[in-house]
Amino acid sequence: MSIFNRISDILKANINDLLDKAEDPEKMVKQIIADMEEQVRDATEALGQAMASEKQAYAQLEKAKANSKEWEDKAKVALKAGNEELAKKALASKVEVDKNIQAFQASYDQIAAQTSELHSRVEILRQKLEEARQRQNMLIARAKMADATESVATAVTNTDPNSALSKLEKMARKVESKEEAFATMSGETVFAKDEFAELEKDQAVDAELQRLMKEMNGGI
Repeated sequence: MSIFNRISDILKANINDLLDKAEDPEKMVKQIIADMEEQVRDATEALGQAMASEKQAYAQLEKAKANSKEWEDKAKVALKAGNEELAKKALASKVEVDKNIQAFQASYDQIAAQTSELHSRVEILRQKLEEARQRQNMLIARAKMADATESVATAVTNTDPNSALSKLEKMARKVESKEEAFATMSGETVFAKDEFAELEKDQAVDAELQRLMKEMNGGI
């Protein structure tokens, strides 16, 4: 049955491998789930048809068995009546029916086996569909994280560390130069202020000396 092949493809599908190849992980996950939902519908429909065929085959088999028993019962009745010839005719009909029973049994066994296999696969497919639904957000997040990690790795790989360090060192030297210039300017300013302060102090001391000497000389 072709439905078996389609279900087998879905059961063997590796969602992570599919996501690795997808340009749009979110769209890919939704498409995978949609495909699985469609397969579940097709498989469920096929299962229903198989179960109907199995039921029909079983009814046909049981009918043949009942017919065989009916001919056997008629043969018994004929024997009890002492009619051996009629009993043989009934048994001849039973033999023909029994041949059909063998064919019906083989057909029923085959249909029942296929139905059982299909039922198992449908259940597995339903489980995988439910799992995919539950993992949908996680799979999308993982796929996006993988893309982000790949982008970062690419950026790091394409970055020239020597060039970056060279620029950093150049900037550091500029900052040091500015700091040294500021320190020099600050030192000169302080030195100049100290000289003026010292001059003012000397002038004040001289003034006080002149005043004191004048007082000691009687104001002369």
